[in-house]
Amino acid sequence: MDHEIPVRLSWVVGKNSCKENLEQRNFTNSSYACGRNTECVDHDMGYLCRCSRGYRGNPYLLNGCKDIDECRTSTKLCPKGAVCKNMPGNFSCICPTGYHPDATRENGCVRDRPQVPLATIVSLGIVFGTSLVVILISTILCGWRLRKRRQAKARELFFKRNGGFLLQQQIASQKGAIGKTKIFVTEELERATDNFNASRIHGNGGFGSVYKGMLADGRIVGIKRAHVVNENQVSQFINEVVILSQINHRNIVKLLGSCLETEVPLLIFEFVSNGTLSYHLHDEGHVSSLSWESRFRIALDIAGALAYLHSAAYTSIFHRDVKSTNILLDENYRAIVADFGISRSIPTDRTHLTREVHGTFGYLDPEYFQSNQFTEKSDVYSFGVVLVELLTGEKAVSSIKFEEEKNLVMNFISAVKENRLFQILEARVAMEAKKDEVSEFAKLARRCLKLNGKKRPTMKEVVIELEKLRT
Repeated sequence: MDHEIPVRLSWVVGKNSCKENLEQRNFTNSSYACGRNTECVDHDMGYLCRCSRGYRGNPYLLNGCKDIDECRTSTKLCPKGAVCKNMPGNFSCICPTGYHPDATRENGCVRDRPQVPLATIVSLGIVFGTSLVVILISTILCGWRLRKRRQAKARELFFKRNGGFLLQQQIASQKGAIGKTKIFVTEELERATDNFNASRIHGNGGFGSVYKGMLADGRIVGIKRAHVVNENQVSQFINEVVILSQINHRNIVKLLGSCLETEVPLLIFEFVSNGTLSYHLHDEGHVSSLSWESRFRIALDIAGALAYLHSAAYTSIFHRDVKSTNILLDENYRAIVADFGISRSIPTDRTHLTREVHGTFGYLDPEYFQSNQFTEKSDVYSFGVVLVELLTGEKAVSSIKFEEEKNLVMNFISAVKENRLFQILEARVAMEAKKDEVSEFAKLARRCLKLNGKKRPTMKEVVIELEKLRT
């Protein structure tokens, strides 16, 4: 009986490995058995050949491995909506124009994201950039306009609060005014004073400070700026503008203009460079700094200015605060009467003002102090105190002397009565002035200081007497 025995046939090609055959293939193809589109597979003691993926046939023939058309063998190779296209050893799935295969193969062909042309991107960038610039410029312009509008509104409020409308009405009503004063803008005065730098302060007083400044046209000016704003102070500033707009005299300070659109009102004057008479008479380091000739001319300058105010101006003007701190001196020591804050114009048919007492202690007319009636003779009294200051170099009220000598007027009158005049003169006056000049000067001062105002001379008479004395 025949017996069947299972047999397994195993064979390999050659004795070398795939690697060794591939290395030899670089030099010769005679011993390598695999054809095109094949893969070499190592086996025991040799190697085998097989067709590459996507090919089928005899791998030991040169062109034995043929391409498989996968698109025919299966209809589920590509996702829904895609067309299968055969390729050598492989296939591809092609979606309609504007679509692409979904990576998960669940959604078939999905629409492509629109591709924006470069020109469109550039155009959009230009439009966006231009829009951004326009918005930025518009924002800046709006901010600038808003700031300007706020500044204009603030200036209008300041102008109203500082009495601007009242000033306009009063200037318009002054038929004899020399002319309208200039209205300065804030920026011009800030430039003139380096933003009101403290180093530009030329003088200080109860009302405020005076700054030295230079305008754009090169003029040197004094800018009077209040410390604080209150109704009384504003009315004094407005009054000073109204009064000085009527005046044109070489020995009276010249008002150039005003600025009421700031937080505090500003007055602009022609600059007087040499300080106040009080500074030269009383401040330490200036004892006897003024010659007798200068003192006499200063007295005549002040008298001429007051006489003009009382009788030569369009309407009579009472200064009401004549004192050495309100007398400025120029570079030639000529006197300039200043500070008209509490001055008043009166009609020609009136002889006095009935007002509550204003002025400086030591210069106040006792008659005015008792009756509240201020006349031109009240200015004469204050001028008499200044004459005594010029003679003695002493302050109207001293804080360092004994009680009976504190008041300059009382001390002077007592010295004249007791024939002690030359004992109270300042050293330079006693040395330079003639005795008869000093005696006549003192007599004139004594007449100005009479308690009864009717017995005092007018300022016009004072000028005449000083002119006679000088010649």
